[in-house]
Amino acid sequence: MPHFLIKSENINGKTITIADKELYKHVIKVLRSKIGESVLFLDENEIQYETRISEIFQNTFNCLIEKKYKSQRKLNLNIVIAQSVLNSEAQISSIQKATELGCRGIIPLYTENCAVKENVIKNKIEKWQKVAYESVKQCERADVPKVYNYMKLEDVIKQFEQIIIFAEHSCELNFMDYVKQHKIDKTKDILIVIGPEGGFSNKEFKLFKELNLPLITLGNLILRADTALVAAITTVINGVNYG
Repeated sequence: MPHFLIKSENINGKTITIADKELYKHVIKVLRSKIGESVLFLDENEIQYETRISEIFQNTFNCLIEKKYKSQRKLNLNIVIAQSVLNSEAQISSIQKATELGCRGIIPLYTENCAVKENVIKNKIEKWQKVAYESVKQCERADVPKVYNYMKLEDVIKQFEQIIIFAEHSCELNFMDYVKQHKIDKTKDILIVIGPEGGFSNKEFKLFKELNLPLITLGNLILRADTALVAAITTVINGVNYG
């Protein structure tokens, strides 16, 4: 069952009152929920509420809290993904997957071989944040990732201490070998960088070399960028937690 995001101000004792038009429409009109049916809520403090609908009015409904607890559906790492922006459907899929896998932040990245123009990216940020928000509800995640304004590659890598570049060429080091040689601080942000379908440019590879950034391989196969994102996030999670 998906959960719905609320504010703690909606709670009065053991009752949650929902007056938000969109939430009312979704629960009562679209899902056709009835009195006595279960509804899950999550507030901004990451408190999960198991409830049952107690009253339904014309524009509001009330739910009786049966159980509440701190949600544990949260990644134990602060992963931020920076991916060169993809064409529409692939970009939406990437945001959904990054959200489901627990990334704290998503940075739309503008690279030399980016598939989307800068002026188009600027107008998509709000839409992409909504995609992340809806994905949180579906996977019952405790926190909502932030979709940042788009950034250029050289600007992004200046802002992070722990940076992992996943590239399809010019690298042979896998992440498990990397973590054996380098200590990853789980309390700090880990930036994962994924390039465009066409790969990073020679100029960008030169920048990585100048800054001595690790270039990590995902194997011998050439992956689509949205597939590489899932593989990269999973690799980092497993490598840091179990490597």
